[in-house]
Amino acid sequence: MSRCRRARFYKRPRRARTRSRVSFAKPRPALRTSPISENARVLAIDADEAAVGALARAAKAPGLKPVEATTRDLFRRPLAAAEFKGFDAVVLDPPRQGAEAEARALARAAVPRAIYVSCDPASFARDARILCQGGYRLAGVTPVDQFRYSAHVELVGVFER
Repeated sequence: MSRCRRARFYKRPRRARTRSRVSFAKPRPALRTSPISENARVLAIDADEAAVGALARAAKAPGLKPVEATTRDLFRRPLAAAEFKGFDAVVLDPPRQGAEAEARALARAAVPRAIYVSCDPASFARDARILCQGGYRLAGVTPVDQFRYSAHVELVGVFER
């Protein structure tokens, strides 16, 4: 099992100038793209073939934009800055180790918005520094206490250029 297994990329149709395209890196067992794929084309990348297959089957639901699911180990083969071309936003949800290589590539890319979901404040801080040094501004951070009776807190940071 890789440390950074999953990425999702969302592309909205060109016809609506006010709509954006989003890219998403998600290393969690469940790929949940339905709300975004109702309004955007989705490219999902994950190292887990079973998860990619499940997403591809679920994406055939009526009313969703096209969802392309691809298998790729993002820890061993992180995305290059050029691969972010054509996306208006990126959503990263790495494991505890963070997504340092993805953050470096994203800092070099021309994507105007990045949303980073983290389960470790230390790796979030490291990757946030990389993004800010690459030209992003931290627009906000929201702590999410989703594990009742534990000290564990998820962070959701929004970065904008």
